[in-house]
Amino acid sequence: MSTAENQASNTIFPKGDRAPTEYFTGTAWIKPLVANDTTFNSVIGNVVFEPGARNNWHNHPGGQILIVTDGTGYYQEKGKDIQILQKGEVVTIPPDVIHWHGATPDSEFTHIAISTNTQKGVVDWLQPVTDEEYYSLKNKGDR
Repeated sequence: MSTAENQASNTIFPKGDRAPTEYFTGTAWIKPLVANDTTFNSVIGNVVFEPGARNNWHNHPGGQILIVTDGTGYYQEKGKDIQILQKGEVVTIPPDVIHWHGATPDSEFTHIAISTNTQKGVVDWLQPVTDEEYYSLKNKGDR
């Protein structure tokens, strides 16, 4: 994708490759930005979720930072309520906290995902987020 095409679509980075369906529900795209190495011990990628898309429950042994760059999304830690995320927000996720993130049903959502301290491991994928879990905020009246 050329710079002109990126600017026309109002994105910072190209969408990249389709996210693996074994770890994502709906359509999402991942563009790797920084590969893992032993100097920085981090993996950085841009992730674009189409409306309704989300990743599975998972954790990061070394923690994760999400920087929201566009749209409206959801973030939820196991046992807690869903949080609504907006452009410009940053989420810091401590090591081993089980969570998921993705787009709301009616908005695309883009974030930069930074997996930190990768010498401890990058990600442990768990089960998919059920529709009941995903729609639980709407069922509680969109608090």
